[in-house]
Amino acid sequence: MAKFGKRTTAARAAFEGKNNVKVTEAVSLVKGSATAKFDETIEIAMVLGVDPRHADQMVRGTVTLPHGTGKTVRVAVFARGDKADEAKAAGADIVGAEDLIDFDWCIATPDMMGIVGRLGKILGPRNLMPNPRVGTVTPDVATAVKDAKGGQVQFRAEKAGVVHAGIGKASFSQEQLEENVKAFVDAVQKARPAGAKGTYMKKVNLTSTMGPGVSVDIASATGN
Repeated sequence: MAKFGKRTTAARAAFEGKNNVKVTEAVSLVKGSATAKFDETIEIAMVLGVDPRHADQMVRGTVTLPHGTGKTVRVAVFARGDKADEAKAAGADIVGAEDLIDFDWCIATPDMMGIVGRLGKILGPRNLMPNPRVGTVTPDVATAVKDAKGGQVQFRAEKAGVVHAGIGKASFSQEQLEENVKAFVDAVQKARPAGAKGTYMKKVNLTSTMGPGVSVDIASATGN
């Protein structure tokens, strides 16, 4: 039998018997178990009734969380000339045509997609490829940079219809985390594709970087 440290044992005991709890209790449990020496990220994972291999069942979008993510986001913008200047003025961390440095968010002007497309094998697996559907291919680079820096989160259904994202930090207040959870779930709900059949939201789970997870009552997360 695996042996756990005191912190892990206490967290597991607190979660024992907890299943499909209201958002308020889920946030309280996860926040309370985040006792690592660093500010743990609070993460949400949703299992959806879709098969993303089919184009009409792909779930993808963005949401600006009311209280941001608590993460410092490095934004790269592929642009030239005046658009590059606009991006820099808006706070972009990296601006250029063919430079590729470590970043968390990638934006491009439409005329740069020929260059960006060559980086598909690098950007694609990291879910960083700019896409007009989520506002990352746009001539309005200044607004896109400010949105990215202001707490906007991208989401996309992966294999088995799973969507996940960081929705805050353990240092956030109970109310801030609850509002971020509901904003994220609401955005995924609104992104329901035309091809989705039957139950769309099957499971919502909340966890911290180092702590156990707890399933959330979907109705309490959607306001239904």
